[in-house]
Amino acid sequence: MRLCCVQTKVFFSDHEANLDLVLSWLVEASQHKAEFVVFPECMLSGYGFENRQEALGAAIQLSSGHLLRLSEACRRLGYLFIVIGFLEHVKDINGHDKLFNSSVIIGPQGIIGNYRKIHLPHLGVDRFVDRGDLGFPVYKVGDAFVGLGICYDCSFPEPMRLLGLYGADLIAIPTNWPVSAAGTANLVPPVRAMENHLFFAASNRIGFERGFNYCGLSSIHGPDGIELAKAKSDEECLLFADIDVEQARCKRIERTFGCHIIDRFADRRPELYGPISSLPPTRS
Repeated sequence: MRLCCVQTKVFFSDHEANLDLVLSWLVEASQHKAEFVVFPECMLSGYGFENRQEALGAAIQLSSGHLLRLSEACRRLGYLFIVIGFLEHVKDINGHDKLFNSSVIIGPQGIIGNYRKIHLPHLGVDRFVDRGDLGFPVYKVGDAFVGLGICYDCSFPEPMRLLGLYGADLIAIPTNWPVSAAGTANLVPPVRAMENHLFFAASNRIGFERGFNYCGLSSIHGPDGIELAKAKSDEECLLFADIDVEQARCKRIERTFGCHIIDRFADRRPELYGPISSLPPTRS
């Protein structure tokens, strides 16, 4: 699979401009034979909303024509799949408005699956959205199994490990890391790739929006944590990596024949990990 991350600016609260931008990037990615393309968090809406009502005005539903146009582009450009972030508007069974920071996998036949951000920092629109309610799904995309998270989600090892245990070959992370989170952008992707022995693609934005500069530093890492592609902090660009998902499926690593063998899944001791889910974060 030829994997691509798009590092780009985003227009605040302007779906049409952002959609046009996405479509232009998709054309360029397809010219480089990309098969799976990851866009940033809140790519269609922007991120720096100042209240829930303002954010609801920029949210769309899964049935939106914007997402339909992206599926049509995937079909028109060939065997192409994308992950893209947006604000999702849902009506619950009582008719109340729900607002999620979401991502969706789209292919030539339409929407394959979606994810709603679970870990919410006190930042931007995440101050006003509802906490995700879909768990951590893994979806089949071509020959690959893809797990989804959004930005702050990957700062927690537990959900990324769950995706690995659920069989993900690749974790795709749309993100909006500001400059103050550059340490996360540099350190977390290779660690999550290494500790779960899978591919990890983080697509960040650049530019300035409502008081925040975004740090770029999008990256693709392989199952051993080795950097396959990395963007600078201030450039719009496409990152490419040709990946073999079978590398992520063989968790047994023999570093020295017969003498140094590790398997980060088989060597686990989950019977001893129970307290992780029940201990308070600090001593009382």
